[in-house]
Amino acid sequence: MSAELSLVAALQALWDIPPPGPQNLWGSREFVAVKAQLIKQYHNGKSTFGLEVSIGNALRALGLPCSTPHLPTPPGRELSTVASALVHEFQRTTIRRRHLCPLDMADDLPTFQFGNAKVGRFTATELEVLFNAPQLGRCFPDIQLDTQRLSQFHWLVVEEDVSALGESGNRQFSCLDLPLHKDSGEIVPHGGRFPAAVERALFFLLLAPWEDWSAMEEVDWRGFRVPWIYTLDDDLCTFPPPPPAPERLSWEPHFYQVDHDEWVESERPLWLRTFATSEDVRQALDSGWVKLQVSSTLESELFSTPVAHFLVRAFLSDGIDEVMAHLIVVEAAFGTEADHKGKLRMAGDRHNESATRRVAARLSAAIGKSGAAKEYLDLYDMRCTYVHGRHEDRIISTKQRVLARRLAREAANALVGLAQTPQPREKILLDLLDLGVTNLPPKP
Repeated sequence: MSAELSLVAALQALWDIPPPGPQNLWGSREFVAVKAQLIKQYHNGKSTFGLEVSIGNALRALGLPCSTPHLPTPPGRELSTVASALVHEFQRTTIRRRHLCPLDMADDLPTFQFGNAKVGRFTATELEVLFNAPQLGRCFPDIQLDTQRLSQFHWLVVEEDVSALGESGNRQFSCLDLPLHKDSGEIVPHGGRFPAAVERALFFLLLAPWEDWSAMEEVDWRGFRVPWIYTLDDDLCTFPPPPPAPERLSWEPHFYQVDHDEWVESERPLWLRTFATSEDVRQALDSGWVKLQVSSTLESELFSTPVAHFLVRAFLSDGIDEVMAHLIVVEAAFGTEADHKGKLRMAGDRHNESATRRVAARLSAAIGKSGAAKEYLDLYDMRCTYVHGRHEDRIISTKQRVLARRLAREAANALVGLAQTPQPREKILLDLLDLGVTNLPPKP
């Protein structure tokens, strides 16, 4: 009997087990037979720790009747299709990972595709596909995916391919297949709150002038919020996270009249009002995406410092942390170690200015605004008031908060344009310093 036919025969015996199945499914002879076929034919005859979990997840995802007793008994399934799916899981080397990010409180956004990401509104049916609703239904009998309510929001969807191989080079099945000698408490300095692919997509979206579009900047300069993301793999061996609850997004009471004396109370998404239309946003994103592609921005030496990291960090932060992160964006964009160590400066750099004033000069030259030098220095002085604990008891105004965001965004956009220049970062920054020193205010 061929390997595939042997696997189909073993699966038939497993599929014939009536719900709810044995108390210890993994120890049943039917499950052990399927496992043995998979190991023998497709895993070099070797078992790995936790392999039963992965096989069990895959069988549940494929609709094993005794693993899904909460669902109606489906009509007889072609088990050759199930066998092919299992074989595929054992042989694959890459997995498609999808990150679903709700753009909470977004006003009027266009549908926009950029690289491996897409922004838009999706119907309930489309969201069922994106969330793989059938698999969630098999895995979570007590949690309903409410795509009707979730479809009332805009979404950012980011997809990426990740390796399915472990350190040994074999297919990595179990969540327990982790590097044994890795420091689990180590800190990656520029690791983000969200996966790197999501933060790259957010960085691009944040290059748009949201603070200029905001109709109520004292409430929030942002055009949207991303309170959480939902990540799932197309790997059948991975158990998916629980379906997200619409209640984790922002809603407001809504009343509408159905008769002259009858009103109906409901809820609708809360949104941040903006002056921008969907077409305004589309044009800005389209223009920005062209520049980003032309300059290969994130591979440029100009972005070797954590500019993108802190622009996203500021977006995801509030209060003083938001302002501090925006100021770090400017410093990361236009500061150098040589600003603090004169011996490291390039020949031709004869400017006797402090490190902060050098950053301010470069910023003003890069964004083409002479007044930006003083604006940055004023914000930096405010930062020092907070960091060094002076007793002036200053409050950060809406104007200062929005200004910090604007300078950070303009700095990042300037780097996108400068990334097209085939020169070393040090030379570019020296040229900016030469141009910008005349914009500096007199020293106090």
